[in-house]
Amino acid sequence: MKFTPQDHTYTLCAYKESAFLEDCIKSLKAQTVKSNIIMATSTPNESINSLAQKYDIPLYINDGVKGIGGDWNFAYQKAKTPLVTIAHQDDIYEPEYTEEMLAFINKSEEPIIYFSGYAELREGEKVYNNTLLKVKKLMLSPLKIKGFWKSKFIRRRILSLGCPICCPAVTLNKEKVGENPFTNDYSSNIDWQQWEIQSRKKGSFVYNKNPLMCHRIHEESATSEIIGDNRRSKEDYDMFCKFWGKGIAKIIAKAYSKSEKSNNL
Repeated sequence: MKFTPQDHTYTLCAYKESAFLEDCIKSLKAQTVKSNIIMATSTPNESINSLAQKYDIPLYINDGVKGIGGDWNFAYQKAKTPLVTIAHQDDIYEPEYTEEMLAFINKSEEPIIYFSGYAELREGEKVYNNTLLKVKKLMLSPLKIKGFWKSKFIRRRILSLGCPICCPAVTLNKEKVGENPFTNDYSSNIDWQQWEIQSRKKGSFVYNKNPLMCHRIHEESATSEIIGDNRRSKEDYDMFCKFWGKGIAKIIAKAYSKSEKSNNL
């Protein structure tokens, strides 16, 4: 099956009032290949409503299960296309994201997820190389080889050392991933948990090393908040236990926690 732009939807998760939401919308509207854009929120307000109207984006209100997992599932389910990218309101996408995503997926076999490289956005400046980004690029380097995209062994070895896949850089194939993928078990590692589940399936993890989205690092981000009260360290240990014995998992989790400091300004 060859996917077309009409087979893809950006489902933008909006939360409370964000100074960066409009920048994300503009980046989606500026794609070189146009696909579908919708917006979802569990915290409706005038700011979100007005931006949805201004840019003619369908807005859906989540009155059901809340929390990050609930909000992501709601947004994901509202997309009626087989390919879905869950866009986070603080982040921005490079103009070629859709174009390159479709090109890569269409040259893969049984795609489960596609993901690109990413940069960090710090105080308005794009950062392409710092210690954390270099480590993540190194972890993902085996997937530069197309022949490894279908290897369960390779993808699980990568995920056993941490989560180098940036969630908003991911496009999911509903036909492989399923209709209700996310849970509220974790506050931070909902995405890593999901990649671990998907890594067990037959199909491809399609990787494009080009940095086609920018993840904004700022003090009010959910990641910074979670790191601040040590929830992430506990969740990291639990994830490592899915790949290793408890003793080894504890050692790796302790070393891994040091990298989280780079999420703070």
